[in-house]
Amino acid sequence: MIAAAGSPARGWLGRFLLDPGAPLRTLTRAVEHLLAWPAVIALVLVVAGMLAVARVLVTVRAHRLAARGRQITVRTPPEVDAKAALALWAHLIGQLRPAWARLLLGQPHLGWEYTVTPEAGAAIRVWVPGSIPSGLVERAITSAWPGAHTHTLEAAEPAVPVSGPAARRLLVGGQLRLGRGEGYPLRTDYAGDFVRDVITAAEDLDPGHAACVQILARPVTGRRVRRAVRTASPRTGLVLGLARDLLNLLTPGPVTRPATTTAGRGRVQEWQAVLESTAAARAAAVKARGPHWETILRYAVSVPVPPDAEPGLVRTLREVARGRADALATVAGSAAEYNYYRRRRQLRLGRVLCERRLGRGDVLSVPELAALAHLPYDPNLPALQRAGARALAPSPEIPSQGAYIKSLGVADSASGRPVGVRVSDARHHLHILGPTGVGKSTLLARMILDDAEAGRGLIVIDPKGDLVTDVLSRLPKRLAEKVVLFDADSSAPPPCVNPLDIDRTSHASLDLAVDNLVTVFHRIFSQFWGPRTDDVMRASLLTLCAQPGVATLADLPRLLTEAPFRARVTRTTTDPVLLGFWSAYETLSEAGRAQVIGPLLNKLRAFLLRPWVRAAIAAGPSTVSFGEVLDSGGICLARLPKGSIGEETSRLVGSLLVARTWQATTARARQPAADRADASLVLDEAQNFLHLSTPVEDMLAEARGLRLSMVLAHQNLGQLPRELRDAISANARNKVIFGVSPDDARELARHTSPWLSEHDLRHLDAFHAAARLLVHGQQARPFTVTTQPLDPPVPGRARHIAAVARARHTRPGPAPANTPVTDPRPGDPRIT
Repeated sequence: MIAAAGSPARGWLGRFLLDPGAPLRTLTRAVEHLLAWPAVIALVLVVAGMLAVARVLVTVRAHRLAARGRQITVRTPPEVDAKAALALWAHLIGQLRPAWARLLLGQPHLGWEYTVTPEAGAAIRVWVPGSIPSGLVERAITSAWPGAHTHTLEAAEPAVPVSGPAARRLLVGGQLRLGRGEGYPLRTDYAGDFVRDVITAAEDLDPGHAACVQILARPVTGRRVRRAVRTASPRTGLVLGLARDLLNLLTPGPVTRPATTTAGRGRVQEWQAVLESTAAARAAAVKARGPHWETILRYAVSVPVPPDAEPGLVRTLREVARGRADALATVAGSAAEYNYYRRRRQLRLGRVLCERRLGRGDVLSVPELAALAHLPYDPNLPALQRAGARALAPSPEIPSQGAYIKSLGVADSASGRPVGVRVSDARHHLHILGPTGVGKSTLLARMILDDAEAGRGLIVIDPKGDLVTDVLSRLPKRLAEKVVLFDADSSAPPPCVNPLDIDRTSHASLDLAVDNLVTVFHRIFSQFWGPRTDDVMRASLLTLCAQPGVATLADLPRLLTEAPFRARVTRTTTDPVLLGFWSAYETLSEAGRAQVIGPLLNKLRAFLLRPWVRAAIAAGPSTVSFGEVLDSGGICLARLPKGSIGEETSRLVGSLLVARTWQATTARARQPAADRADASLVLDEAQNFLHLSTPVEDMLAEARGLRLSMVLAHQNLGQLPRELRDAISANARNKVIFGVSPDDARELARHTSPWLSEHDLRHLDAFHAAARLLVHGQQARPFTVTTQPLDPPVPGRARHIAAVARARHTRPGPAPANTPVTDPRPGDPRIT
């Protein structure tokens, strides 16, 4: 409908019909206004401000992602599975954040680095930003490579040394980027090993030089992958496709010329190109499957420059560094297939290497990344830091901490949780094996301190002295009243434990005490001990114990050599067998008697001529009851250093203390089982003290029911006779094994295979051990554990506890002229 003449047009349609050029003129005036200089300047300022703000936000986000970075050093296991890297990078793809988190906070990336220096050799490290939870990457690495060890430092070091105020260095390198579109794949099935080639290319570096290959990677979304695949697609665009269809309509007919010889060759070449393009497209389609990472690969060589270096020397060093860097870059040529790496310059190389910056990188599939970032396959690769033994996490049923848990340390795995053995399971006894200096004494001291804190009875026999010294200097002061101390280096008289001070109302106790004494002497002096010596000692001890009062070992030489004393003692003997022995003894001539008793007396006198020993076992009635020590939570510490009293004397005194402990333990059979308190007997260098008349296998089996836990520690299996070795192997069912010899590893691997092999037991580091424990009486699978260092010693604590113990358990008497107990100080070699 048309408006009447003279009336204004209504609506935009009417205005357009009356003046069709008005919108164009309006748009033109607006553009002219915007193009005025003030508007242009304002627009430029706005755009520049927005770009600056965006740059600041990106920088802040990058610094936030990289803050509190950690550096994980990975030590390669003895055997590396070629597919383990695929599992690692496929597992870590789970760190991809949601879209809103990537937009606001960014996506954190990882840095996989190979570094080579002549001082430290080759190392493989993983840089992890603080935004990734602690322990996640460590657990992923140990899960992919079960035998790998990881060591994490909170403050990440630079990938290579760079110039600083103290030293000037030349840094030569660059970055490697894909030469074709991201959609085309690299080669992943070549027979070589990228890591081995990198480390080999950096071999024979001069002192102070360093080389590094750094691979930064972060997971990407499907949209980023589709954009990368589009670059490898043979399809044309929409406009070109429409134009091609239009030309086909306008010019119908065949598009190729009749075949000639030249045209035939061209067609063959064309078909080859088509096949090659099809194969590349198929490979790109394969790459598009699965998760992907955005990566950048950088390489660098750092060379120190002397402060007074001449220009010619600097040029020479630069050429050397460039040659090394080129060798690293050419290693990437082994990955060339449908795609390849091309070298590019890297601005501010030192800064981006140290800050691990990842801007826009190349998209790689998991197999491509795994071919570049993995642990080396070659077990003989020189200068590579390798893991000695696999770190095996404890099973969930292994206890951690508690009132009824004896602590062993922390798990040697990413979890690092405390581990221990239950008191009820410790009744099956604990066998600790390992050479000196690996941490046995530290483990024993911690277990002793735990038992003391818990109020469980303790008897500790230490033939070296360091263990008791460590315990004394760390015991709480409130436990001083419970301590019984035998210290061969002390100038004060020791407590007395008379092996002949027994319950005379029990013939079983008398027979056991005499049997133990004779067996101890027999086994310690086995090379010089015969049946006649055994008969003389047994009859003499039974005769002395049958007399009123308390006999001592010091009475034994008098009985054999002094006729008046012998007549007075034997006058009251009623046993016909003993009377027959002494009647035959009296018929011997002096020379005959000397020949019979000589082997016994020369051993016994050498033993009793030591004042400290005589005071400890032959000074009269006992001043210490081992039964009370076991039942009331006492702490008996026997420090018997071989260097002070001799090896044989240390073994003899320790064996007598073990015999006394066993007598007190067997006396528990008269108590109800519920009333027997848990106690422990700790024997360091246990092979020196297991000389009782009771077979060790029977002793271990009976001790469990009597609630005595035995801890048997020594250095190697060769120290044990075959019978003793078999008894401990079968009846000490909790095993803690430190690094052992190949022969021992072969024997002990029966307890830990298939989880821990012979190789693992041989290559355990110091303060690392393999443990296989009982859990509720059932054997759990083995695991690896790291022993924890002891707390610092308390100054004056050992002296205070020793003084309290002397006041309670010794009688006044002449003191042996020896050295007193002293407190260990920091740096003292006795502290382990």
